[in-house]
Amino acid sequence: MRGELRRLRAGLWIAAAAAAAVSATVALVTTAPSPGSPSAAKHHRGASAGAVYGIPHDYAQLLAEIGTKAPGNAIAEAAAARAQIGGTETLATQQAGVVLPSGGVLLPGPSSAGAPTLPPTDASSSGSAATAGDHALQPVGTLYQADLFVVAPQSLSASVVSAVGKVAGVTEVNQLDAARLTVNGGQVATLGVNPATFRQFAAAPTATSAGLWQNVAEGDIAVSYVMGQQEHIPLGGMVTVSGARTENLPVGGFGTIGIGGVDAVVSESVAGSLGMPSGNALVVSAPHARLSEVVSAVKSLLPAGASVAPLVAQAPETGQPAVTGQAGGDGITGTDGPGLTVAQTRAFLAAALSRVGMEYVWGGAGPTVFDCSGLVQWSMRQAGFAMPRVAADQALTGPSVPVADLQPGDLLFYHTDPTAPDYISHVAIYLGDGLMVQAPEPGMTVEVVPADFGTEYAGAVQVYPRVAAALAGGTAG
Repeated sequence: MRGELRRLRAGLWIAAAAAAAVSATVALVTTAPSPGSPSAAKHHRGASAGAVYGIPHDYAQLLAEIGTKAPGNAIAEAAAARAQIGGTETLATQQAGVVLPSGGVLLPGPSSAGAPTLPPTDASSSGSAATAGDHALQPVGTLYQADLFVVAPQSLSASVVSAVGKVAGVTEVNQLDAARLTVNGGQVATLGVNPATFRQFAAAPTATSAGLWQNVAEGDIAVSYVMGQQEHIPLGGMVTVSGARTENLPVGGFGTIGIGGVDAVVSESVAGSLGMPSGNALVVSAPHARLSEVVSAVKSLLPAGASVAPLVAQAPETGQPAVTGQAGGDGITGTDGPGLTVAQTRAFLAAALSRVGMEYVWGGAGPTVFDCSGLVQWSMRQAGFAMPRVAADQALTGPSVPVADLQPGDLLFYHTDPTAPDYISHVAIYLGDGLMVQAPEPGMTVEVVPADFGTEYAGAVQVYPRVAAALAGGTAG
């Protein structure tokens, strides 16, 4: 991937109402140094729009041409733009001292200073239990698809948990702790879990990494790969976690959990010592049920103030992914449209371009700081439309678009997390003429760069506002 497109995170998300459930704010600070139909007129975009935002002069003509040009050869145009600025495409190198064991989860390498001793992953231990003192874990067993996430302001009673488990279509329920934490000034969703049971709901590569979960059981914190990269958290290093009390925790591994927006996991005992609410959340598996019906049934069982949200693994019916890991919702037809008009597209792109030069902040959603999906959500809101918060959900907001049919306003998606190769973790906005606008990484600003169609490219989507609103729960975020 080209140098300008760094390792970028999907935006933070649990559910808008989940904020009410958070009764603990925890600070996390690093203490160790970091090493329509697709065609030329597919968008059916009508006439004029005047941008109300100041945009870089160089892009005014690009906006004026929206709706007047047929799709060009986006790959060739991007290559020409890249050659013009002297850019090159390279694959990101792996962090020094980090190994990638079977299962695809990054753990501290054997030479990492201060790294904990790691047991083998399940894939390499021939089914034997990991052995590490009183916290030994058995092999992972059955994996469950995480379909719903429930969060309440207080502990959920055993009767509520039991009732949720009896809802038609629900196959498994796991109770856990959930709170938002402050990570270097940004909001992070963190779970307190029983590693032996919760790992069955995690993304498969993470679930099958005995080393990561053994470390969590021993008192470490595990964080998502992207969080580690963006916040410069060293594997095997120490982080300071502050809640009701302060704990210095080793980082026991990097691995994507698979629950949209959740970036850190600790054990239940560590969560309790930090003052996180106890047993206030559920992850629910209902892989063969109509999710909207399960959501309605579960909501009727929850106490006041609780919320329930579908996860990336099973978005609303019109947003099912057509191919695992690829952008675009399956089953979306013209009746779910239309897409954006010319006027709406110009308003969307003008808003995004008006943010060029503004700071990237992990978890930022505007108006002056942004992460990748925060820029998309904020810019779309300026055009009058709701968008979900996470890149993986934004990838389900319309039909997939072949590169040959790309039009300004389409969204480009990428796989940037090696611990979850099928997870969409970055989004950019296509401008036309082989260019895209994106919010890159900490230390950088919103920028216009040549579009990238390299090895991490996961496809493009034409946004259908009605589908986007449904995925966003009818709100702009």
